[in-house]
Amino acid sequence: MSAPGPVPEPGRRRTGRIALAISVFGELLITAGLVLALFVAYSLWWTNVVADRAAGKQSDKVREHWTKDTGPGALDTKDGIGFLHVPAMKNGEVLVEKGTSTEVLNDGVAGYYTDPAKAALPMTGKPGNFTLAAHRDGHGAKFHNIDRMKKGDPIVFETKDDWYVYRTYAVLPETSKYNVEVLDQVPEESGKKKPGHYITLTTCTPVYTSQYRYVVWGELVRVDKVDSKRTPPKELR
Repeated sequence: MSAPGPVPEPGRRRTGRIALAISVFGELLITAGLVLALFVAYSLWWTNVVADRAAGKQSDKVREHWTKDTGPGALDTKDGIGFLHVPAMKNGEVLVEKGTSTEVLNDGVAGYYTDPAKAALPMTGKPGNFTLAAHRDGHGAKFHNIDRMKKGDPIVFETKDDWYVYRTYAVLPETSKYNVEVLDQVPEESGKKKPGHYITLTTCTPVYTSQYRYVVWGELVRVDKVDSKRTPPKELR
């Protein structure tokens, strides 16, 4: 029978327990970091994939409806009213639907405001402000590159019958998310004082947060009729 080993001193036992606790805590931090990384990947990548699929299917429905309907284009607020094209954002065509709720925007579309200020739809021909919102990150991130927009950049809205060509004239990089005056029918904060045909794009800022709002204003410069080949205006070629 071998002799018993030396009994660890009390100080050494405490040091061993502390080292074990630190090791376990470190492993928990690593695990939490991996979970957080997976969540970020889900939020910024997978939600984009899902939203783009949903938007693509809905866009196909709208264009199919347009080809079957030979009459004048109606305000089809259920499936979508048209497509937004902003070359500076490099986001392709963006379906525009009614409303700016999370439920609407999470499908990878842009939505026109119904509250707190009602958007003026360009198809009516009446002066006003065509106000839109879309996500900047996740769920399609259709306005992710809004910070690339500058004065003079074109904004084109496509409907069944017309191309509405706007020109960017003012940019507000940051404002309170409670600043609803940017949605006014005459957006005085952009420098305008008289009624006209305006468009306003809004989204969250800074990137990956929703603390403030980024705003871009444009003004209608002309309306082109859609031809049989749906030839886009020169700004999109």
